Amino acid sequence: MTKTLLFLLALLPNLLVAQHSIKGTFTPAEEFKFVILYQVTPTTSIYVKSAEIDSSGKFEFKLDSTNTKGMYRLVYALPQEDYNFDIIYNAKEDVELLFNLDDGVTFISSQENILLNSYSKSIQLVSESINTYFTSSEQNKKTFKKTFEVLSETQNEFEKASEGMMVSDFIKASKPYIPSEMEDAETFSKKLKNNYFKNIDFSNKTLQSSNFLIETVLNYVFTFTNPKDEINTYKENIDTVVDAIGENPIVKEIILEVLWNQFADVKTEPVANYIAEKYLLDIVKNDKALVEKLQVFKNTSINEIAPDFSLEVSKNNNVKVINLYDYNEAVQYLIVFWSSTCSHCLEELPKLHEYTSTLEDRKLKVVAVALEDDIYRWKDKTYDFPNFIHVFGEGKWDNEIGNAYGVTATPTYFILDKNKRIIAKPYDYNALQAYYKEHPIKLEKDEH
Repeated sequence: MTKTLLFLLALLPNLLVAQHSIKGTFTPAEEFKFVILYQVTPTTSIYVKSAEIDSSGKFEFKLDSTNTKGMYRLVYALPQEDYNFDIIYNAKEDVELLFNLDDGVTFISSQENILLNSYSKSIQLVSESINTYFTSSEQNKKTFKKTFEVLSETQNEFEKASEGMMVSDFIKASKPYIPSEMEDAETFSKKLKNNYFKNIDFSNKTLQSSNFLIETVLNYVFTFTNPKDEINTYKENIDTVVDAIGENPIVKEIILEVLWNQFADVKTEPVANYIAEKYLLDIVKNDKALVEKLQVFKNTSINEIAPDFSLEVSKNNNVKVINLYDYNEAVQYLIVFWSSTCSHCLEELPKLHEYTSTLEDRKLKVVAVALEDDIYRWKDKTYDFPNFIHVFGEGKWDNEIGNAYGVTATPTYFILDKNKRIIAKPYDYNALQAYYKEHPIKLEKDEH
């Protein structure tokens, strides 16, 4: 019994030796330093291995029996969410690839991945033929039929070739709308949109473990838009996405958060807030950090009343502490978050002080909230800007005023009207100047 056990223990390392590998070449080699391999599940990414990219651009991961078949993700730069691509690993074949910044990833070996790449390129070529047909002046039944027969044959051939493989899930889910009779461009576009999610199973674990569902949703939301009414079109598209996802709460949360970030990043606040208020806040109600992030974004959106805070104002040589809401000394107010250790701030604030000093009295009051650790250094710098109302934001990045305004960088600007409603958020001083050039401040007497 003991000899048998020792034999099995001796054999164990051999059972775990490399079965297959994922390797490749990055070009130009000098642009890349490392690669990290993750196995991706519907809910998380599991770290597998990391490797350096050598001077010739090559890397290799040896995989053993603990690396089960599934979706894997290769990260090649930071931030990880922007610089990665997915790999299908069926635990039966080696994967070899080439990657460059212009063409992306090309697979040399691995039938799963080669087939998916080939399918994507083939469908892209047929799609270009369809676009050519609909933009041509010579549209007839014969050409229409031939064009879509090619699309149908291409789809059928790849579905047949991928039978029994992991890649089959992606090919079937990507099946495009194929009309049964001749249609004009407007009808085709409408039916293409209506049938977009027809073949996608949002409960499919392989699809959930890849970027496929997210990329497909983003393509739908941002492609099928009406330039004359983009905001409402986006909202309608998001409603359609939620209906298509169905009863898949994890997928719904992930996709809606991705969509929220997309619209928040490009400052399309009405759509970002629509996603949060109609769907996301209820789904993530137990995630306090995310709920706060969504709420702060809404509270500091254009047309929202700015968050209130206290400030010290001087009048007739008397200093009085009042709330921002109770301060009524101007037509508009500019809140600028800055820091005495911020080089950009120390470059922009003198320009801002000079500019605002040229304005008529009561047109604009500047409230400068300094996010600081050192009150003495801050106090010393305030003497350079005597026309500003100064607020000491103790705690720097952990200050309640900065947190309420969602400030993550300095300088950050908020322009408020006389009712303390946010009317603009210039990116920097030049943007602020451009805003006021287009929207000059008028005193009450100027408006009559």
